[in-house]
Amino acid sequence: MRLVLAEDQYLLRAGLTRLLEVNGFDIVAAVSTGPDLIRALDEHRPDIALVDIRMPPTHTDEGLRAVLHARARRHQPALVLSQYVDQVYARELLADRRGGVGYLLKDRVFDGGQFAAALRRVAGGGTVMDPKVVSGMLAHNARNERLARLTEREREVLSHMAEGHSNASIAAALVITEKVVAKHINNILAKLELPPSKDENRRVMAVLTYLERA
Repeated sequence: MRLVLAEDQYLLRAGLTRLLEVNGFDIVAAVSTGPDLIRALDEHRPDIALVDIRMPPTHTDEGLRAVLHARARRHQPALVLSQYVDQVYARELLADRRGGVGYLLKDRVFDGGQFAAALRRVAGGGTVMDPKVVSGMLAHNARNERLARLTEREREVLSHMAEGHSNASIAAALVITEKVVAKHINNILAKLELPPSKDENRRVMAVLTYLERA
């Protein structure tokens, strides 16, 4: 799987390169600035981009801007890394409702295999959101009338859905059957007045879009 890596800190960039290569990724470019990232994405059109949000020259949101630029030109799957949660960034990433996007906090990436799995999920059109991002969305919309209809268990399932987990992984995490998970999801979609879908990622995107606009 071809990957473009964008990280301005040399040691972190080198460490990520080794981790990714060990997990089977082909690093076609490793860059350290926003403008270089835009050029690399246009030139290589990788299967997935792994991008730090804050990069030179201004160290604000160059990485995010480069990703949004690429996604506006074509459907570029990208997973962004950040040191903190920013709901504005999350909303911008989700705005096109197309999936193939992820937002993870750097200090919560503890397992190389799980990190690689998250990248592959995003490359395949899936969605991966850090639990803190999802919690922030839910907290922001705590007074939402439709969200208030959900039971405590349905809110747990909703959180796992929004993080991009499959029905099987939700069932394993909550120690329930996939049939029960499916029932909860149907209830969630009905209470939030969202259209039903058998496509897991469409359901995730519907929920995330609802949360970021509620």
